[in-house]
Amino acid sequence: QLQAFGGGSVQAGDSLRLSCGVSGRTESLYAMAWFRQAPGKEREFVASILWHPATTTYAPAVKGRFSIFRDFGPSILHLQMGSLKFEDSGIYYCASTTMRLRSVQDKTEYEFWGQGTQVTVSS
Repeated sequence: QLQAFGGGSVQAGDSLRLSCGVSGRTESLYAMAWFRQAPGKEREFVASILWHPATTTYAPAVKGRFSIFRDFGPSILHLQMGSLKFEDSGIYYCASTTMRLRSVQDKTEYEFWGQGTQVTVSS
């Protein structure tokens, strides 16, 4: 089960950290990721991390500004967002899978999803 939190309303240029609590057995996790969805748009890939080893991938739009990382004990996935832009606004979802992925950016390959947390960036 995934529980996302940390969203909010910020100004352009600000930073924000999203977190996603992971409950249940985590030793079988293969990867986790953050996706986002703006009104009227498709849910899009933001960043992913393989659980072991911690290999990360970023969407070009956020590379260099966002950082995905995980903590253990308890297991929590984070997304540190910096230099936020208006176009970063949307509902952010965390996702996980126990299966090996063909593409970390393909949302259909993730098995479990959190409920989403809203990020609003004012320009």
